[in-house]
Amino acid sequence: MPRCTRRIATLALLAGPFVSSCGVPADPDAAASGDVEAADTGTPAADGLELASLERTVEILHEKMTALAAAMPEESLAWRPMEGVRSVEEVYIHVAADNWWVPAMMGWDAPPETGVTADSETFSAYQSRTMPREEMLEALDASFVFFRQAIAESAGELDRRVSLRGSPTTVGDIWIRAVVHLHEHLGQSIAYARSNGVVPPWSR
Repeated sequence: MPRCTRRIATLALLAGPFVSSCGVPADPDAAASGDVEAADTGTPAADGLELASLERTVEILHEKMTALAAAMPEESLAWRPMEGVRSVEEVYIHVAADNWWVPAMMGWDAPPETGVTADSETFSAYQSRTMPREEMLEALDASFVFFRQAIAESAGELDRRVSLRGSPTTVGDIWIRAVVHLHEHLGQSIAYARSNGVVPPWSR
């Protein structure tokens, strides 16, 4: 089995506990190159099962992040635990920016209206936006749909070579890093919610 598909299988085993709590830090913010090499897809049935596990993990993240964001009252969106860290709303906009940009840097074009391309400056510009609550919720939801679609379309490209901070890696490896990063922000958002007296919808 190729290296990146083995790592996806490992993620599928490890992700369960994180789905109900939080993840560990990882930062996918880096530029990708278009370097490509022939993908070794291994056994199609096995690879498909492992990719489906990753997709399911993202689906759960999508459901929980959007439900939690929708549960946050308007007056809590500007709350932050201390100066110098993101507010409630800024975390959700950052997640949307990640969801648009990570696929874009590997060749999946984000919707033009987002302004996000493979250029990391467009990622920074997007996450610096201010949005009305409803627009923020819509952007978060749409960004997860795009992210999940890109993962599904990458089935034959998991071993395609890309560059992360100038170091060679693969499409599959970046998906894993990005999903772990999303778990970090789910845990952060749960802590923010409870600090504001909001119980996560799935815990009620």
